[in-house]
Amino acid sequence: MSPRTARRALVGVTAVATGISVLAVLLVLAAWRNDRTIESDMGTATAEVLSAGSLRSAVSFVTPDGITHNPRLGVLYPTRLTAGQRIEVEYARNEPDLVRVAGRDARVAIVPSGSVVVGTWLVALPVLLVLRGRSRTESS
Repeated sequence: MSPRTARRALVGVTAVATGISVLAVLLVLAAWRNDRTIESDMGTATAEVLSAGSLRSAVSFVTPDGITHNPRLGVLYPTRLTAGQRIEVEYARNEPDLVRVAGRDARVAIVPSGSVVVGTWLVALPVLLVLRGRSRTESS
């Protein structure tokens, strides 16, 4: 591997690891922003879980004006839900499709996002060290 190729590989691995880390941080910031939106004009309701998954769970709930909502993107923070379960949800009254499981907030996104960042760098750092060693060896 030429020093130029090794340098490009170093930059590439660093860019990918940094990009993944930035995306993980943005995920937490977006969750925090959604929470602020919900809390600024919050409504509560009892919802039925229509389908449950680790990344997306569909719910249906009725707001005080009698309108049934089934948020297209599902409910925020959907872990440990089961289909048919009745849960309390909090939603933004001015945007009822923005809904979260009551009592959960952006803090539940910190550990998974942090794990992604740590895991990314646990893989990237040894690769960077090997590439750096190769570029030094071949440039000598």
